[in-house]
Amino acid sequence: MPPDGVALNLLTPEKEGLRKTRRRERHLAILQEWEKFVRGDKDVDKRSISRDIHDSWKRSRAFGLDPFGSPQQRVLTKEEFDALSRENRKLVEISKFFLTHYHHLISLTSFVVSFFDPRGYLLEIRIAERFQKSVPMVAPDWVLGTLWNEQTVGTTAVGLVIETKKPICVFGPQHYLKRSHGVTGYAAPIFDPDGAFLGGIILWCRYDRSNNHAYGMTIAAAHLIENQLKINQSLEEAKAAFVRSEIAKCYQETVMASIPEALIAIDNEGVITLMNDPAKKIAAFAGETVVGRGLRQVLGQENRQIWSLLEKNDHLVYVEVRISCGKTWGDYTLTCNPILSPSGGVIGKILILTEIRRVKKLVANMIGAKANFTFEAICGRNPKFLDTLEQARLAAQSRSNVLLLGPSGVGKDVYAEAIHNASERRNAPYVAINCGAIPKDLMASELFGHEEGAFTGARRGGNQGKFELAEGGTIFLDEIGEMPLEMQPILLRVIEDKCINRIGGARVRKIDVRIIAATNKDLLDEVYKGAFRKDLYYRLNIFTIHLLPLNERPDDIPLLLDYFIEKYSQSLGKKIDRIDRKVLDFFQQYGWPGNIRELQNVVERMMNCVRTNQLTADLIPLDLTCRGVKMQSSFATQSAKDFERQTIAKLMEMNLSKREIAKRMGINLSTLYRKLNRYNGSDTKTPYQT
Repeated sequence: MPPDGVALNLLTPEKEGLRKTRRRERHLAILQEWEKFVRGDKDVDKRSISRDIHDSWKRSRAFGLDPFGSPQQRVLTKEEFDALSRENRKLVEISKFFLTHYHHLISLTSFVVSFFDPRGYLLEIRIAERFQKSVPMVAPDWVLGTLWNEQTVGTTAVGLVIETKKPICVFGPQHYLKRSHGVTGYAAPIFDPDGAFLGGIILWCRYDRSNNHAYGMTIAAAHLIENQLKINQSLEEAKAAFVRSEIAKCYQETVMASIPEALIAIDNEGVITLMNDPAKKIAAFAGETVVGRGLRQVLGQENRQIWSLLEKNDHLVYVEVRISCGKTWGDYTLTCNPILSPSGGVIGKILILTEIRRVKKLVANMIGAKANFTFEAICGRNPKFLDTLEQARLAAQSRSNVLLLGPSGVGKDVYAEAIHNASERRNAPYVAINCGAIPKDLMASELFGHEEGAFTGARRGGNQGKFELAEGGTIFLDEIGEMPLEMQPILLRVIEDKCINRIGGARVRKIDVRIIAATNKDLLDEVYKGAFRKDLYYRLNIFTIHLLPLNERPDDIPLLLDYFIEKYSQSLGKKIDRIDRKVLDFFQQYGWPGNIRELQNVVERMMNCVRTNQLTADLIPLDLTCRGVKMQSSFATQSAKDFERQTIAKLMEMNLSKREIAKRMGINLSTLYRKLNRYNGSDTKTPYQT
C-alpha cells in the first residue's frame, strides 16, 4: 500500500474535499453517540458504533475510567523495561528489523508506528517527522514502557487487539477518553509461526488524516512481520539442523576415536570401508593405507582362519582369534555383526577386535580384582610387629613369591594387599582365591580356566581362570595348605614355566603373575606328613613372613581399638569420645583366639549397641566375658557353680547394674539376688540397682 502522504497527492482537489466532508460527518456522528453513552444513554446507533467498540466502552466504564479525565497509565522504570525487552526478545528483534528496513517509508507518512507486547506495553516507537510537532498535543503518553490497555486508557486500538486478537481501527471519538479523540489508531495482531500471540503493531495519525490505506498498511505490515518470523524460524531450524549434523559428525568422530576396541567395516565384497585408530595399530593393518583394499588380501594367508570365520558367519560374539603379521602376533576376541541399510538389506559387516589382555584387565576390574589395603592401614608399635612389617615392605620391593604364615585372623589378607599395593604391580590386577573354599573337582578350572566343551557344564566359549585374570599383577592363594595334593604338581609347573594350559585346551598361554601364598598351618610339618609337596614348599618359601598373633602384641590393642572405633564411627554415624578403662583392661587381658579379626568383630558389635559417646564395659558381649573367665582358669577342673560364681564376679567388676547382669546371664533379678546371697552373704543387703 502507498503511504498516506503519497496517496493524498494522487487525489484531485474535488475528491480531497469530498473525503474531508465525509470524515467530518463521520466524526460528528460518532461523537454524538459517544456523548450519549457517557451520559448513560443505552440507545447507541449500531451503524456508527460497532459491537467491538461498544463492548470496549462498557468495559472501560466498568474499570471506573473517567471519559473526561486522564488515563491511569503506568510507565516502567529502565530496569523493568530492560527486563520486558528481554522477555519479548523475539518481537523486539523483529520490530527493530522492520523499523530499520522501512524507515524511509515511515518518514514519508504522518504516522506514529509502535509495537506492543501481549499486555499492551509499548516496546518500540517511531514518529514521522510530519507528526513530531503534533505528538505532545494529541498523544502525550507515547513513551516507551507505557501501558496501553483497556484498564488504563479505555478503548484504543491496542486494547482491542489484545482483547479480540484481530485487526482493528479506532477512529477519533471511538476512543473512550475524550483526550484521545484527536487521533485514529490502526492496529493488527502479530503471531509467531506456532500461533502464539506476540503482541501487535499500531499506526497512529491525527483523525483528520485518517484513510483506508493506513488500515491496509497496518495489516500488510503485520503479515510481513509474521512472514519474516517464519523465515527466521526456518533459518534457525536450518542452522540448528546444520549444527546438529556437525555435532553428530563430531560425536561420531569422537566416539570412533575413543572406542578402545578396533573397529573395521567391510562391504559385501569384503572391501574395507572404515577403520578407527586402534584398528590401524594392529600389526596386520599397520603401515600403508588399507581402506579400499580387500580384507582377505590385507590379512594374508597366515590369517585365513579369520577370513573363513567371516565368510561362514554373519554374527560372531567374542570368538578368540590370533592375528599374525610376520613374527608379530596378538590375541583378540572377534565380534561381527551385519550392517543394514534403511530398507533392511545387508550392505556389509562391522568387525570388533578386542585385545584379550585388555579384556582380562577389564574383567579383573569388574569383579573387584584390586587390593584396597596399604601399609598405612596396618597399625601397631610392638617391636616384633614392626620387624614383621619391615619384612613385608622389603617383600613388596622384590619380585619373588611370598609366603605368609600365622594363625587365622592375624590379617594375612591385609598384608598381601599391602605388599601388592607397594610393589611395581600396584596398577595391575590383584586376584585373591581361598584354596580351602573351592571344591576339589573345580580347583583346576578356577585357577587355570577351561575351553568350551572341556567337561559337562563347561561354560560356552570357555572361561579364563584366576591366573589369567591376574595377568601382570598378583594372585593371592589363601589357605594354600588346603590345596589338594593332586593339584600341587600343576601349580608347581605353573610357577616353574610361567605358563598355563586351560582344561581341554591345547594352547599354552604365557602368564606374568606374582604369587603370594598364606596358610595357618605348619607347612613343613605338612611336608613331613606327606600332605604337602616338598618341591612346592621350597618354591613358595622364598620370602617367608611370620605374622604375630594378637596375644603376643597386647600393647597394640589400644591402637587397633582406636582404629576400628574410628572406622565404624564413620559408617554408623556415631562419635566416641572416650573408652572406659575397664574395657581396655579386659581387652588386654583377654587371649583373643580369633586375633585381630575377633577384635574387629567385637568392636563392631559394641559400636552397634552403644547409645552414648562412651564405650563402656557393659557393651562387651557376654560370650566374650565367659570365654575370658574360661581362659583365666581351667574349666576342666571347675564345677558349674565355680564358673557361675566367677562369671558373676567378673560382671560385677565391670560396675554393671544388677538388672544388666541378670539380663546378660538370661535370668531374672530375683534369681540373681539368690545366687549373690548364696555366693556372698554380705551382698544380700545391697539395694537393687536399675
